[in-house]
Amino acid sequence: MDTNRQLCIGLSLTATWRKGKEYSNVENLYSTDFYVELAKMAEKAKLDFVFRPDTLFLNQKVLDKSPGFGSLDPTLLLTSIACETERIGLVTTASTTFNPPYVVARQLQSLHWISNGRAGWNIVTSIEGAENFGDAPMPSSPERYRKANEFTEVVRKLWASYPHEALTARRTSEQFANKELVSSIDHSGDFFSVKGPLNLPAHSSGEIPLFQAGASDSGRNFAASVADAIFAATPDIISGIELREDLRRRAQERGRHPDAIRVLPGLYFFLAKTRSEARELHRQAHAHLSLAHRYVSVQSILGLDMSGWPLDKRVTSELLPDLNQPVRSRTHADLLRRFIMREEPTVEELLSRPEVVGSAHWVAVGTVEDVVNDIIEWFEAGAMDGFIALPGGSVQSMELFFHELMPLLVEKGLFRSEYTGETLREHLGIE
Repeated sequence: MDTNRQLCIGLSLTATWRKGKEYSNVENLYSTDFYVELAKMAEKAKLDFVFRPDTLFLNQKVLDKSPGFGSLDPTLLLTSIACETERIGLVTTASTTFNPPYVVARQLQSLHWISNGRAGWNIVTSIEGAENFGDAPMPSSPERYRKANEFTEVVRKLWASYPHEALTARRTSEQFANKELVSSIDHSGDFFSVKGPLNLPAHSSGEIPLFQAGASDSGRNFAASVADAIFAATPDIISGIELREDLRRRAQERGRHPDAIRVLPGLYFFLAKTRSEARELHRQAHAHLSLAHRYVSVQSILGLDMSGWPLDKRVTSELLPDLNQPVRSRTHADLLRRFIMREEPTVEELLSRPEVVGSAHWVAVGTVEDVVNDIIEWFEAGAMDGFIALPGGSVQSMELFFHELMPLLVEKGLFRSEYTGETLREHLGIE
């Protein structure tokens, strides 16, 4: 094992732990105190960052069983965490489909100042919520990514429009800033017209690191062009290897170093003292997903109605619908299509896939040693550069992650024992 190469690890501040019945802490779902404590635990373990995903709609159909994507605003939440922590990175989510770039540029730069250089931006194009921003339907995936490219370009121009070097304010100086270094961006494109400059100077730590969520073809091109890291849905090691190799190739084609982009799949883990206890946690977390629910899930992902098919029927590529038909998530559709073409699973096997019962994340179930062995296998195979921790089942999984799994990774030389920097750029090793 190459002990010089270490994992990049973040913690998702989501309610993945809520599915366990006994210790769900569901009453704290909209309390900042709970998330502050999580972030402090992550900082004590020297994690690179905490991450808050986001959506801009409420799924009322599932409110009897889950929050339906309801949550505190991620940037406001991370700002409250910034005031209670010192080192850990703070990666917020902002949609390029529904927000104005000037506002996002200012909010993110504000978080960067408040946290003293620890902000990160998870760039999403969103897959739902258009009805909350007017009468127009949701744009196609390629159009959303064209808009995301321009949006990101505008935000970066705004950050550069008022460089930190322009600040000359001192108590003994009569000059606040060198206005010759501050300039308008005068951007005029297909989606945005923005004059600038931003009304907030850049932070001395450098540009805010960019993260991207989504691994469709459009998403991969976008990530390879600008992202420092990608939050990838990779349900198995084969899809992880394929994604990482593909992104490294695409980054090189765009003149970037292949190591410039870090592949960070979500690791949805169910930890317990014994394997049988871990398996029971996993079973309970998915007990509410009936066969009917899973059939509906497959249809929403692929547009394939399997409701009348026997469970032992093989699902082959010939049975797949037209590749170009509209789907809710192109990333999940592509993952499931590749699995079907590679494995030709039975209906029963397909209905148990992570893409169907969850969100296509890598799932690990077992003891601390079992999951560490999974992590090492993926890392050595080149399937990832690190992961986003998604504790599953109960708070017990999270406690075992912090108190036993992370120390074991440190012991094996796969993770730091102490921070060597103070900013998110330094944690990620960005020059």
